[in-house]
Amino acid sequence: MYIHESHIRIRYSETDQMGYTYYGNYAAFYEVGRVEMLRSLGLTYRSFEENGIMMPVLELHCKFIKPARYDDKITVRTILKEAPAARIHFDYELYNEAGVLINTGHTKLVFIDMQTNRPRKPPADFMELLQPYFEQ
Repeated sequence: MYIHESHIRIRYSETDQMGYTYYGNYAAFYEVGRVEMLRSLGLTYRSFEENGIMMPVLELHCKFIKPARYDDKITVRTILKEAPAARIHFDYELYNEAGVLINTGHTKLVFIDMQTNRPRKPPADFMELLQPYFEQ
């Protein structure tokens, strides 16, 4: 299992009339978690694309527990519970500054070969970086 934490400060523009973070922003928070998780491994989405691989989202699930509000600093915990195959499943836990769980979710992405537009295995270098976290 590989776990990475990122931090986001809620901007005023991300809130709605009730003062809560607008629900549509949570997908972007999940993306920040994924991008920063890859960066923590020394990779970027750009590096995947430069090597002919896209990673579109197949599924998105989001559960709202408590609201995040303007100027809250939230922690996005991104979790890979299983080693990826042609698909990669990310789980998310979002916490407020008091450490209270406010949101959970998951996304499923697929590795796509940009030339054939077909699913493919994840890159070998990516799998090598993840191997220590999934050894049995």
